[in-house]
Amino acid sequence: MKKIDGGVTAAQGFEAASAAAQIKYKGRTDMALVFSKAPCVSAGTFTTNVVKAAPVIWDRDQVYSGAAAHAVIVNSGVANACTGQRGLEYCRQTAQEAAACLGIDENSVLVGSTGVIGFHLPMDRIRAGVRMLAEAKRPGREAGAEAARAIMTTDTVPKEVAYEFEAGGRTVTIGGMAKGSGMIHPNMCTMLGYVTTDAAIEKTLLQKALSAIVQETFNMISVDGDTSTNDTLLVLANGLAGNKLIEDIESEDYKVFYNALYAVCKELAMKMAADGEGATKLIETKVIHADTLENARIFAKSVITSSLTKAAVFGRDANWGRILCALGYSGAQFDPENCDLYFGEGEDKMLIFTNGSAADYSEEKAKELLSGEKVSILADMHMGEAEATAWGCDLSYDYVKINADYRS
Repeated sequence: MKKIDGGVTAAQGFEAASAAAQIKYKGRTDMALVFSKAPCVSAGTFTTNVVKAAPVIWDRDQVYSGAAAHAVIVNSGVANACTGQRGLEYCRQTAQEAAACLGIDENSVLVGSTGVIGFHLPMDRIRAGVRMLAEAKRPGREAGAEAARAIMTTDTVPKEVAYEFEAGGRTVTIGGMAKGSGMIHPNMCTMLGYVTTDAAIEKTLLQKALSAIVQETFNMISVDGDTSTNDTLLVLANGLAGNKLIEDIESEDYKVFYNALYAVCKELAMKMAADGEGATKLIETKVIHADTLENARIFAKSVITSSLTKAAVFGRDANWGRILCALGYSGAQFDPENCDLYFGEGEDKMLIFTNGSAADYSEEKAKELLSGEKVSILADMHMGEAEATAWGCDLSYDYVKINADYRS
């Protein structure tokens, strides 16, 4: 398996496009298309928020129906959330327009929306945007990059990644794009993720892989603790790599496919955490030697969601008490007298808390370890063999500024 330069168009048979439909933003693109020349099997995970946006309901029904998928239409600026039956009708009209323009069945069209909650989509602009997308779609690296930029809202950078691997003597590619910067606390954010592959894989196995991988990647990030109404992660597989159908969970082909999909999802998730609204640093918290996997995840996420810990990292303040406090209120049990905390990783790792009190460490060195673009925190629970990693970001002044003015 190797990482390659690419995104959502890296796999064979996938095309993309962007369009400036002026849904909310002026002077930039705000709609994207991902299109497969061949029908795809699909898998998806969706927000657990009881309040679900219309596109979530539409996509969930499409994926679970077993129908082939051909295209995804995404808009930014307006979330099409809390819009009632009109919202679902907007999804249907978008799919119908796409079907007419692309020559495919409307039931093979998935939709996505991100932006302000409670506003209605301007369907005249959406339909015009779909027509522009259909005319502009093309294969290639730049088309995928343009699509990744078009789905951004408060994101500061597009998020793309791609990997190649061998399966049954064939080269198989997995690539993807995602957006997400605020309202990020996936429980499957506002996050949208679209992964494409030319692998031939059985649909139920694809869903099984995605559902498991999400638990270790997207569900282990948080920016602000808010689970969005629109969280959607979709994987489309068109089989054009020509590999033998992957249908055995014990096969080597499945294992290498799983690892590649994991790598794509992990990197996209980390890019989201690093690009949190107002963020200046990525925070990675690794918990080792926990008693259970569930508790390891609980500990790790409690640290990266702690507002006080996030603020301390922003200020480069080695306030380990906030980390210990976050572990203590996580809901999982441990012995604080038998827990070690470290800043840094590898040879640069420094012990800051042990045996129930502060270690003899250098505040100057600690400040240095908190000054990079990535801050690593390690918690050794000394209870068992389970471990988990979570990713978040620091909490800066700009987070409040961005969200105080978001609707305007």
